[in-house]
Amino acid sequence: MHIAIVGNIGAGKTTLTSLLAKNYGWEALYEEVDNNPYLEDFYSDMKRWSFNLQIYFLNNRFQQIVAIQNNKRDVIQDRTIYEDAHIFAENLHEMGLMTTRDHQNYRDIFENITSFIKPPDLLVYLRASVPTLVNNIQRRGRDYEASIRLDYLSKLNEKYEAWIKNYSLGKLLILDKDKLDFTNNPEDLGTVIQAIEAEIHGLF
Repeated sequence: MHIAIVGNIGAGKTTLTSLLAKNYGWEALYEEVDNNPYLEDFYSDMKRWSFNLQIYFLNNRFQQIVAIQNNKRDVIQDRTIYEDAHIFAENLHEMGLMTTRDHQNYRDIFENITSFIKPPDLLVYLRASVPTLVNNIQRRGRDYEASIRLDYLSKLNEKYEAWIKNYSLGKLLILDKDKLDFTNNPEDLGTVIQAIEAEIHGLF
């Protein structure tokens, strides 16, 4: 079983990934943030480093997917390879932070890679408003995230909504993070787990 948690920066993906992995006794696969050699440079100069960062993420997540498929493990994954292309790279291109040439090159690589992989059994989308995102980002206090602009988060939210609306690769569960505090409220976590169980074991 492969469950993937998706959502904007600060939506609570890593926290939910940890909680679900603990609940099910499954392996958690996290987005590589602390060891990412491009993130800090990217946030200080997005135009210069956007392509490098996206290629790094693409390769990193492809390695994760290959490991999942080869080992046939039950996993909870923090963010997917699809977000890299449909949300972040596309948004960078539209904002003029990635050239059309680099974006097309990136999309070609993405299309080639995704033709060899299987999508997750269940995609869980954490929908969150910009105030909720900002609150979570400030609370975790990562230095390189301090300069993230509100319009950037807002644009990413628009991209997520458009992508989720047309998502057809497998099962999808949408959770409203503005109304759920699964970090501090066990009842909310129970609600999330029940919803996931219904999707996994429900009628196809």
